[in-house]
Amino acid sequence: MSKASKIEIIRHSTSHILAAAVQQLFPGTKFGIGPIIENGFYYDFDLPRSLAPEDLPRIEKKMKEMIKKNLKFEKEELTINKAIDLFKKLKQSYKVELIKDLQKEKVKKVTIYKTGDFTDLCRGPHIASTKEIKSDAFKLTKIAGAYWKGDEKNKMLQRIYGVAFNNKRELDEYLAKQAEAEKRDHRYLNNLLNLYQISDEVGPGLVMLHPKGAIIREEIEKFWKEEHQKHGYQYVSTPHIGKLDLWKKSGHWEFYRENLYPPMKIEETEYLLKPMNCPFHVQIYQSQIRSYKELPIRYCELGTVYRYEKTGVLHGLLRVRGFTQDDAHIFCAPGQLGQEVLGVLDLALFMLKVFGFKEYEFELAVRDPKEKKKKYLGDDKIWNKAEKALVYALEKKKLKYHRAEGEAVFYGPKIDIKLIDALGRGWQGPTIQVDFNFPEKFDLAYIDNEGKKQQPIMIHRTVLGATDTRFLGCLIEHYGGAFPVWLAPIQTQIIPVSQKFNKYAQQVKEQFQKENIRAELNEDNETLGKKIREGELQKIPYLLIVGEKEIKTDSVAVRDREKGDLGLMKTKKFIAQIKEEIKKRK
Repeated sequence: MSKASKIEIIRHSTSHILAAAVQQLFPGTKFGIGPIIENGFYYDFDLPRSLAPEDLPRIEKKMKEMIKKNLKFEKEELTINKAIDLFKKLKQSYKVELIKDLQKEKVKKVTIYKTGDFTDLCRGPHIASTKEIKSDAFKLTKIAGAYWKGDEKNKMLQRIYGVAFNNKRELDEYLAKQAEAEKRDHRYLNNLLNLYQISDEVGPGLVMLHPKGAIIREEIEKFWKEEHQKHGYQYVSTPHIGKLDLWKKSGHWEFYRENLYPPMKIEETEYLLKPMNCPFHVQIYQSQIRSYKELPIRYCELGTVYRYEKTGVLHGLLRVRGFTQDDAHIFCAPGQLGQEVLGVLDLALFMLKVFGFKEYEFELAVRDPKEKKKKYLGDDKIWNKAEKALVYALEKKKLKYHRAEGEAVFYGPKIDIKLIDALGRGWQGPTIQVDFNFPEKFDLAYIDNEGKKQQPIMIHRTVLGATDTRFLGCLIEHYGGAFPVWLAPIQTQIIPVSQKFNKYAQQVKEQFQKENIRAELNEDNETLGKKIREGELQKIPYLLIVGEKEIKTDSVAVRDREKGDLGLMKTKKFIAQIKEEIKKRK
């Protein structure tokens, strides 16, 4: 047995001990499910009362008492009917429901595991006994609500999450990383930095960027536009709504309806808030006859789209209902496909490198072979061609990738790039999708060098993602709120030693502003130490202290966010230095 599979079995077994402890502490509890997840496990409970955070140490204590008893995990196989009778006797209605679900699938027998007085429906596997669980290597982490079977129509259960590791050192390392992640949480940092707002009066999942957040978005988009222009893209702009019939033709209405907002009727015609930009880009391509000499045509757009997400999954900037996607669609001839996919890969990795990301994971998302006819457009021949083009690009770049069945979009396979942040966490980033289906559905064409009508191939791609929401949230956490100078909403803050130096401080600020450097003046009637501390909390790259000495020498005393006090520097020299730093996007 490999080390990885061993720890997964320990985590699963620990979830059973959690349930056994809850059973002892809260008689009458009904049990949902208790699977393993990344780094740990959870278990869902229908409890006699609501849990509070202070219950977790109490449950942990009981778990450790049970572990010390060296309880065995005893497996037993039962027929469906006997299992139903057993769990009815135990008054475990959720387990009975699960068994009846299995019965509908023609399952004849199920397995149960007994640990002390606790009996669970489970296919296993489990460790032999609790002595294999180290009492100092697991921890219960949080309580959350969870609908039974994930359905909002069902009862809300209470979910207890936990983590488990091979030893205490691994647990301590994980908890330290989690503590650092909490400090970097974009929602927590937003309280300090005042970047954005989500208001109940506006609606959940709808983000309003405050001035500082809007500056960061503007810098991201300025860089994005510069690079796309260099790479031969043409910028387009499309409406926020379109006729419902367009989305029916594209397939979104059939395959993506659960993520769409309801149609709105205008003058007897139904319209839809756009969830994607692609059908509009198709319309622009179709607006005139195309020649092979024009291909590839690359349209790009920072297009705002709207997708319905359930309230329970909304999460700050990371899961929202409206966002601006750095979208692009490439229309190319078959012989250009490989090179175009390579070009997108190169552009994406270059841009991510500028933002400070150095590690990535690559995934090739393909169809679920069991769901070919139900969930996807097009025939096998088309899909195989599209998949082959993506594999060619990944292998040409010598990139290791994981094949993910069932993760393709309905119209084609894709490459997903997960970027790894400063804490080693993965974030969904660029995606590249090869599509033979849209050109066929919309009857796209170009005239080849022999005057014959041919069908182009379409590439859907983003290189950053949601520039004003998810990617922004990712950047906040990656940098811990300490943005590099070129992205920082406030690049310098001028701090006079006392109010009598405010006039000179104002002159310095104006010098910076004339050079398009974002400067702020702190004129508060506070001590110098307090003003410096406030600037540090705002994570401003450079604090510039000015007083008598600085006035006499036309200088500023520079305090670097990373290096601390850099001493006196001529104002003009510092301006030249920071401009160079901004220009190079260091």
